Amino acid sequence: MVISNTDKELKIIEKWCKGCGICVEFCPKDVLEVLDETIFIRDLENCIKCGFCELRCPDYAIYLEGDSNE
Repeated sequence: MVISNTDKELKIIEKWCKGCGICVEFCPKDVLEVLDETIFIRDLENCIKCGFCELRCPDYAIYLEGDSNE
């Protein structure tokens, strides 16, 4: 079961991204795509903030950022 966490925001560190597309493959909602060898957020409204992209990124280029209380 995946629980949406609305406190989080999806972030990409473009200079770290190698465009491998692993995060795109693991995204259950088809939110991401590879564009010009870097990751692009195609449909942020569909993001359920499950964190699969963050867990699978070998370069730590994509992550969910929480509020300052975490």
